[in-house]
Amino acid sequence: MTRHENFDTPAIHDKDFVLATDLDGTFLGGTENHRADLYRWIEANRSRVGLIFVTGRDPGFIHDLTRKRGVPRPDYVIADVGTTIATMDHKHFVTPIAELEDEIAAAWGDAGPQAQFALSGHAGLTLQSTLFRYRLSYDMDPVRFDHSAVQKIADLGLDTIISDNRFFDVLPKGVSKGPSLLRLLSHLNIDQRRVLVAGDTMNDLSMLTVGLPAVAVGGSEPSLIAAVQGLEHVHAAQAVGAAGIAEAILHHKLFPAH
Repeated sequence: MTRHENFDTPAIHDKDFVLATDLDGTFLGGTENHRADLYRWIEANRSRVGLIFVTGRDPGFIHDLTRKRGVPRPDYVIADVGTTIATMDHKHFVTPIAELEDEIAAAWGDAGPQAQFALSGHAGLTLQSTLFRYRLSYDMDPVRFDHSAVQKIADLGLDTIISDNRFFDVLPKGVSKGPSLLRLLSHLNIDQRRVLVAGDTMNDLSMLTVGLPAVAVGGSEPSLIAAVQGLEHVHAAQAVGAAGIAEAILHHKLFPAH
């Protein structure tokens, strides 16, 4: 099947509105009351609202987040900065969609050890302990960081993303949140005009600039705001985090009243 089993709501392509959102600083951002308001609204309208998480977090984090912390369970998950494309079932298990990940796996190949060797001892980078399938992630010290790391990785035929001025990700060439989201939406036959994408840091730039209705929530990384300035389809919200998403739904008029 091309969608996960969910017997009490319509398939996601039949829903009126789909939210494709980053987590930290965006869906998980803002005040507790604003988050609760957005989450209650989503749960009250699950027959009409689809939910896709598009995040740098790993599937294990998302499983615990939705199972234990009262965050709405998404229909689908794009995790690991776009290198995981998966379903999430009613038991909160994330299952990669093989036909969508085959190209990602091929683009990554055995690049992990090569990239790790190239960046070994590089100033300002500390490899994160979490093991990822098709990416490497580093904590970055912006004061000590040597930007030659970007060229080292480019020489291996890979991409890099620096976000929030403290994270450095190594990704397969051409793979990030935006391209993976477009592939999932096409796979699911979702009308892109009914999708809102939401983010707050530079690792969200690729999905905010694919042309879908979008929002950079209040409190976004300044470099992201600068990068999307002048793009008519991107709303720069005043409200922070979850409240910024709600603001953008109204701004883009994406949830029609019945």
